[in-house]
Amino acid sequence: MHSLLIRQLGQQQYEPTWRQMQQFTDQRDDTSQDEIWLVEHPPVFTLGMNGKPEHLLNPGQIPVIKIDRGGQVTYHGPGQLVAYLLIDIKRRKLGIRAMVEKIEQAIIKLLADYKIEARGRRDAPGVYVDDCKIAALGLRVRRGCTYHGLALNVNMDLEPFSRINPCGHKGMQVTQTSDLGGPTDITAIAPGLCNHLAKQLGYNGLKFAEQTN
Repeated sequence: MHSLLIRQLGQQQYEPTWRQMQQFTDQRDDTSQDEIWLVEHPPVFTLGMNGKPEHLLNPGQIPVIKIDRGGQVTYHGPGQLVAYLLIDIKRRKLGIRAMVEKIEQAIIKLLADYKIEARGRRDAPGVYVDDCKIAALGLRVRRGCTYHGLALNVNMDLEPFSRINPCGHKGMQVTQTSDLGGPTDITAIAPGLCNHLAKQLGYNGLKFAEQTN
């Protein structure tokens, strides 16, 4: 099965979406189509499996959810494009490091379309413009399949990032496309992201599911 199914979920609460990813992964089989879920979350901090609470500096009223991806703490909020990658990497003959690098390359090439020069960092997965993080990555592999994914800052209130050490790095600065002359609307940037992900991961087409909320 060589096409990639894209589901546009709109704004959804974090925890139910996470549980749906787990359920999807547990129930899929060798014939299940790979999917990307595009979503926007209300304000939430998520702490990875090995996340250290000391990286949560001052969460205030924003909820904190401990989850099962790798990595430390990150923030999700309105104006951030989140893409969950429900991919059978065993079927695609991809290791987890290669998967991460392909996701990073997709984001880098997407940003290059808007004349934004970005790069990855071997010591800190994600995508950076100068030394500012513009996209975070975190995956979980279960039964040879990934879930969780990436979060690209587009046009959001960046203040909550100052309440944490983003991805466990003290003092790390963050940025977003709207501050760099790029898109200000996540719906404008989403199709390009999906196309670059499909190309990097070796799919020959995209299929968009009907939007649900």
